[in-house]
Amino acid sequence: MKTGSEEDQWREDCAPRRVLELFSTKWTSMVLHTLAVRHDGTARSNALHRSLPDISKKMFSQTLRQMEAAGLVLRTEYPTVPPSVDYALTPLGVQLVEPIELIYDWARRNAGALDALQPRATSRRQ
Repeated sequence: MKTGSEEDQWREDCAPRRVLELFSTKWTSMVLHTLAVRHDGTARSNALHRSLPDISKKMFSQTLRQMEAAGLVLRTEYPTVPPSVDYALTPLGVQLVEPIELIYDWARRNAGALDALQPRATSRRQ
């Protein structure tokens, strides 16, 4: 049995292309994973940021804005001094964590093969 779809169904607005847009930055999957695994689905902004080593504040904010617009996380702002913000996985975000975890598990099992790959020119990997 052959999986997939006919080539003429790979329009620019097809579902597989739209889901790939969710991963336009490397941080989307890591934020979803971190929120789910390390924070049980909800975290304060600063706690979440500290859980993601090497992400700049700008990229962190930009990624969360994109994820909120896509319906993957819900942002809740509290009127405290100083202001505090929580991010929580939406039901759609929770559903997307499952395939991400499958990919991450695959990566862990195949770490040796991944280490043997040549890094891209833009990679920070040494």
